[in-house]
Amino acid sequence: MRTPFAAAGGLALLVASPAVAGPRTSITPYIELGQILTANLQSGDVLTYSTASAGVDATINTRNVEVQLSYNYQHNFSWDRKRGDDDLHSGLARATVKVAPGLRIEGGALATRARSDIRGAAPVVLAGRQDNVTQLYSAYVGPTLATHVGPASLQASYRFGYTKVEAPGATGVVPGSPRLDNFDASKTHLATASIDVGAGHGLPVGVTVSGAYERDDASQLKQRYEGKFGRGDVVVPVLPTLALTAGVGYEKIKVSQKDPLLDAATGQPVVDPNGRFITDDASPRRIAYETDGLIYDAGLVWKPSRRTTLQARAGRRYGGTTYSGSLSYAASRSIGIQISVYDSVDTFGRQLRDGIAALPTSFIDQRDAFSQQFSGCTFGRSNIAAGGCLNGVLQSISTASYRARGVDAVISANRGPLSFGVGAGYANRKLYAPGGVGYTVYGVTDQSYYGQGYVSVKLDRNSGISGNVFLNYYESGLISAPAVFSTGATASYYRNFGRVGTTLTAGLYNFSQEGFVDQSSGQAQVGVRYSF
Repeated sequence: MRTPFAAAGGLALLVASPAVAGPRTSITPYIELGQILTANLQSGDVLTYSTASAGVDATINTRNVEVQLSYNYQHNFSWDRKRGDDDLHSGLARATVKVAPGLRIEGGALATRARSDIRGAAPVVLAGRQDNVTQLYSAYVGPTLATHVGPASLQASYRFGYTKVEAPGATGVVPGSPRLDNFDASKTHLATASIDVGAGHGLPVGVTVSGAYERDDASQLKQRYEGKFGRGDVVVPVLPTLALTAGVGYEKIKVSQKDPLLDAATGQPVVDPNGRFITDDASPRRIAYETDGLIYDAGLVWKPSRRTTLQARAGRRYGGTTYSGSLSYAASRSIGIQISVYDSVDTFGRQLRDGIAALPTSFIDQRDAFSQQFSGCTFGRSNIAAGGCLNGVLQSISTASYRARGVDAVISANRGPLSFGVGAGYANRKLYAPGGVGYTVYGVTDQSYYGQGYVSVKLDRNSGISGNVFLNYYESGLISAPAVFSTGATASYYRNFGRVGTTLTAGLYNFSQEGFVDQSSGQAQVGVRYSF
């Protein structure tokens, strides 16, 4: 969560609502068979396996309903007894449903594969068996109410989120490195409310009073995040396109957890068969992070046209200086740009929930067996919703709470047969964990840089080509954890024959880590899909 509330007073004079697209409904279930070959370019080892998939692509766009769903389940049949069969789930859903005037239900869901340990291997091509890659699922849903009482605008919302991560296999960390806990599951609750009176309604400024309550309960070591927030904001119009804003408030955040159970003989944490620490229920609840006091910030909102909105803020929060902001620019009817700067105290489940909520409800589904499908940048189909990136939260799956700071930038374009997108960003996390007993990551800082490019061209009504390139750099502050650099590229060609479609995909991948031999691999797939 970037901020549980926002200064809304007076912004009506700066922000215009986007037009609603015409009605459109499309639901296409399918089944697909494929053959995949992977080759280690260092050792020359080759692995071949078959795949069977089932999925659905759905789009509903009406006056009251906006939904897009892309989901694929794939089972791999290994031809090598040394490598077992496995199941892969990949999908993204975003939905907004208007159920009554001023009342809507919003939701989103994600299924993808992501890195587990920031110290370990950094595969970019996520198909098949890979070290340090695990399956995760996350979803959120809740109502939003917006109404008016005289000159005042009232808004209230509730969000429930759930995140589940399967236990990873080998992570590829340096031998002898301290064991880190594996994330299991978490449940989040977020309730917000605000009242806003715009400028000109008895006051020369807009005024907003807002508050929020949030809780996150994670299963590992019974970690608990609890946050209470309240603040007031004013917005001062100084030009028809420019307003200054300032706010002050109070917040109280407390993150706590219990100790792991220790082995009486070795003094090391006891783990279950999935590598997760077993909780010592008799231990006291220890504080990982706590803040209680005044917060304040100031900034500006600039909207020189219907196509451009810039917001920027600086202030004091979390015991230090904070900066945040965003830029949304519809450069043309077909090109959109979005940039966001964030600073928040977060947990993995909460940050992933908010990341999914920030993705567009109309997005490009890449028909590519080897790309970072939905675990990297997702590009929008609209110039007013260019897309978003989940790289910052998925750089690794953190069990500890942390302060998350960074920047994301996305450019997307859709014009005729051509669509492309570029995403890039930087993420920094300072980990919070109680000292207690056993190994602790308190105060450790990790960071990552990432970039992604996508292009797709329709050759005719039945065929097309697409390509992806990825760059990732991971740097951990943990002991004996050299930085990791990974790159990857994929290309795909498809051709449809009525309900039958064929796809040919190839990918190359490399990652390097100081003190280890570079690892490079190549992949290729031939697939046949039948759409119902």
